[in-house]
Amino acid sequence: MFSAVVRPFALALFQGDADPPPPRSRWLRFRLPRWQPLAGVLDLVRVADILMALLLFGSSYSQLVNWNNVAKLPVNDPLLYLTAAALSVPVALRDRWPLGAWRMTMVLLPVVLWVTQTVGTSNPPYSLGLAVMYPLVTYSVAARCDRQITVGVWVLSLLAAWIVDSHSFYLVAIMVTVALLFGYNVRVRRNATARLVEEEQRTRLAEGAQAVLEERARIARELHDVVAHHMSVIAIQAEAVPLKAAGDPARLEAGLAEIRSLSLEAIAELRQVLGVLRDQDGRTDTAPQPGLDRLDELVSNARAAGLTVLVALPESLGALPPAVGLSAYRIVQESLSNAMRHSPGATVTITVEPDGGALRLRVANGGGTAPGGAEGAGHGLVGMRERAALLGGTLEAGPVDGGGFQVIATLPIAVAVTEETT
Repeated sequence: MFSAVVRPFALALFQGDADPPPPRSRWLRFRLPRWQPLAGVLDLVRVADILMALLLFGSSYSQLVNWNNVAKLPVNDPLLYLTAAALSVPVALRDRWPLGAWRMTMVLLPVVLWVTQTVGTSNPPYSLGLAVMYPLVTYSVAARCDRQITVGVWVLSLLAAWIVDSHSFYLVAIMVTVALLFGYNVRVRRNATARLVEEEQRTRLAEGAQAVLEERARIARELHDVVAHHMSVIAIQAEAVPLKAAGDPARLEAGLAEIRSLSLEAIAELRQVLGVLRDQDGRTDTAPQPGLDRLDELVSNARAAGLTVLVALPESLGALPPAVGLSAYRIVQESLSNAMRHSPGATVTITVEPDGGALRLRVANGGGTAPGGAEGAGHGLVGMRERAALLGGTLEAGPVDGGGFQVIATLPIAVAVTEETT
């Protein structure tokens, strides 16, 4: 019980520490050019505190000198400088070390009050500088420190005000309490905003992970359909070949060769983990899967939607493995959809070229001629990356200089070709 009562005062005076400064708006913190003599990051909040501290030092020292000239018991100039510094330096330090600034104030407060009461004529012995400095420092403490520290600072401030002058206690108590409550409210709102941002980040990460799982589930369904299709054909062929051969070794050999070809094709599709898609209702699409041979359909649809599409294709791509052709088609399809959604009326360039044992795709668009739609969840990019990764390839996506966006994918084809020709 005793430790719980003493802990706020111990934290406020000795053990506690303040939170780091909150992130500044880009209008309050920016980097100066390197050619400037004060090159670096300029924090306007701290600059304002330093300017206010200089103003408080000058006004407090001037007032103390005027009082000292007419005082019956004048004090030495070093004490005047120390008092003026005690009324100004904590303001300059309150953003970087708010609790340290308050502790400095409490340590020098007896000197400030003694000098003010000795040379001044005011009653109670509070100068204007103290009335400005102390609420600013206590506000910073409440805005950056734990609630227990704030309670300790509040109680110690009220106790000091009662000891110094009981007649002005209620006025001082109101000023200190308002400053601390205001700072505490800012801290609560700032922490709530930070927790909301963290929760949004966790939600986005969870949505991204869910998108990866959904894309992998779709690919798994593709795999299931491909394997089921090929295995069914192989089973039918294995049953029909002996009947068709009727003891003819040539027909039997041709039938077995066809079964072997189907088996190698199934193995290639299995390793690429791509195939026939199911729709949202789970129905199987038995139509041939699209490849780059159907690129003209995508381009026509994009042009009908208002995009200007330029296509650069090599003279001959050769026969691409079905998995590579399907992934290339889907990547171009998603890239064009993103361009239509976020950059209406833009010019899109599609480049397809062989790159050693891989197929290289680049889809880049400039800025649109009309405002784009709202930012999506990014699941399309996740799906494209998953398709490229499962083929052993890579995909890079991001903005380009001058506005616009580009997607660059590299899809290996050498492994698939080797498997199919084995």
